[in-house]
Amino acid sequence: MTTAPPRPALVQFGVLLAIGSYATYSWGDAIIKGLGQTVGMFEIGLITTIFGMIPALFAKPRTERWRTSLKLESPWRMHLIAALRLNSSVMITYSFITIPLAEAYCIVFLIPVFITILSVLVLKEEVGLDRWLLILVSFVGVMLVVRPGFRELELGHLTALGCAISAGFAAVLTRQSAGSESRLSLFLMPTLYAIAFNAAMVLAFGGAMPGWWELGLMLLCGLCGGTGYLLQIAAITHSPASRVAPIQYSQIVWALILGAVFFAELPDALSLAGLAVVVVAGITGIFSDGARARLAGRFAEYRARKHGAQPEPVPIPGPPEI
Repeated sequence: MTTAPPRPALVQFGVLLAIGSYATYSWGDAIIKGLGQTVGMFEIGLITTIFGMIPALFAKPRTERWRTSLKLESPWRMHLIAALRLNSSVMITYSFITIPLAEAYCIVFLIPVFITILSVLVLKEEVGLDRWLLILVSFVGVMLVVRPGFRELELGHLTALGCAISAGFAAVLTRQSAGSESRLSLFLMPTLYAIAFNAAMVLAFGGAMPGWWELGLMLLCGLCGGTGYLLQIAAITHSPASRVAPIQYSQIVWALILGAVFFAELPDALSLAGLAVVVVAGITGIFSDGARARLAGRFAEYRARKHGAQPEPVPIPGPPEI
């Protein structure tokens, strides 16, 4: 029995939810950048993570229980995922604070590239020539923005790259664990790591208590992260992942707007060209994956009709993780 396709109205609603999700994420990132001028990055990480749990708690599946969330099928893998996600979070926080938002996003959008490479090396998946060409184009786009050797690189550029690599490893390991570990475990473990690490750093290096204005901004930032997560889950629920995934690149637009309005970050023409190359390559990769999945599905239906069997569902690729 085949699953009925989603109604067009629900698909459009899911797309609107995705637009809201990535806009919310972008505003949260801009708040982090603003806070970084007066508040330590570990204080930001600690308090925003705690506040970010408030809306995210509503995404807990009814069939899962808090008391069993730390009963892990593969403890070493889950601890490695949590450590990698913590590393990517700390690194991208530093990048947001020290380099333009658009440049940080551009480098972080290499995450799908690293996921593809690691999927071949770790999961032994097959990748076609078109995918490797798009990977090469994405690297060219990033080089146009960063221009190593032609401009001074900052540590924030390297931490953004480190974030992309760590997030890529974490995504591949999460893909391996998704069938055996609960969604609550996958959410809770990185959160606990983030709280413990940032609290330890604050205690080790000291930190001043933020003022009420900074605390209010941290609350807003945490709510942005948690709300963006809920909107993203709802978007994928109502719309095919292949329709939601390209909208993630709207964060580049938000980065340009927020960077220009609040931080006087105005990229030059070559940087804009590089950003456009990264966005086009990413969206092309997503749509090519979706087209390949649809062709495979139609071929499966043809074989099923020919042999009188039910077709097997073909998975639709999900959005790249950030």
